[in-house]
Amino acid sequence: MTEPPYLHIAAAIRTRIASGALRPGDRVPSTRQVVRDFGVAMATATRALAVLRDEGLLVTRSGAGTVVRASGPPPRRSAPAHELSSDRVVATAMGVADAEGLDAVSMRRLAAELGVGPMSLYRHVAGRDALELLLVRAVLRAHPLPEPGPSGWRAKLELVSRVQWNAYRAHPWLPELISMTRPVLVPEAMAHTEWTLQALAGLPLTRAERLREALTLPALVRGLAASGAAETLAERETGQNNDEWWATLGGEVRALLGSGRFPHLAAVQGQTPEDMDALLEHALARHLDGLEMRLRGATSSGGSTSR
Repeated sequence: MTEPPYLHIAAAIRTRIASGALRPGDRVPSTRQVVRDFGVAMATATRALAVLRDEGLLVTRSGAGTVVRASGPPPRRSAPAHELSSDRVVATAMGVADAEGLDAVSMRRLAAELGVGPMSLYRHVAGRDALELLLVRAVLRAHPLPEPGPSGWRAKLELVSRVQWNAYRAHPWLPELISMTRPVLVPEAMAHTEWTLQALAGLPLTRAERLREALTLPALVRGLAASGAAETLAERETGQNNDEWWATLGGEVRALLGSGRFPHLAAVQGQTPEDMDALLEHALARHLDGLEMRLRGATSSGGSTSR
């Protein structure tokens, strides 16, 4: 039987580690490099590196990417089945997702982390879909909304947006599990929508407008968070931060901007891009400014509102 490509790739990297070509602390090829070198799909490359992480040969370090583990495979501590719980499985899954991304989370990987057989986990978590719901619930429970919260609709909407933003920033994989059109039906997520609608209650808006606002505002936050998560993934895979990546394109950028085709882009060349937190504050302020103007118009037509 032909060996699956991901196992062939894992074996090649394993051989380099065993021979000393890759030493403890050395960065291993990124998934993008594996795709180029072996001519495989991204999913195959990701799976190959996951095999080596499961074996304890690799570890992912913030800012350094995936490297050869310094002290070899760590000892696995046994976790008797009676000590397992859904909370422990979820906490382990969250740790893996935070360090390596959601794609690194599998029942096999969690079983290896916990030192049990994969089938033991199914007594506590029904499967991947159920695990993802439990992850969302755990994150939102850790970022609660206060009751009653600050006074005034604007302060309330700013607060719920920042609570969601902080959850996304703490767990960059979370935007993958949040949908605005097919939302997860769990109490913790529904509470955010209820809290937002309560903040809008009593304002001179139609029911349709209140619902649109309750969908649009979190979509704005999630969209920016997804962009931030994509940058985190790119740094992990390439080992380059955003400034370093742009530096590699310096010649191409100068040629394009010097062509005269993009005068407005050329005018802002060299300006330091704002970080994602600053972009969130800008987008949130402009969005709520627009809503405030809508409310003022409604007030002048006979409605009433308070800031």
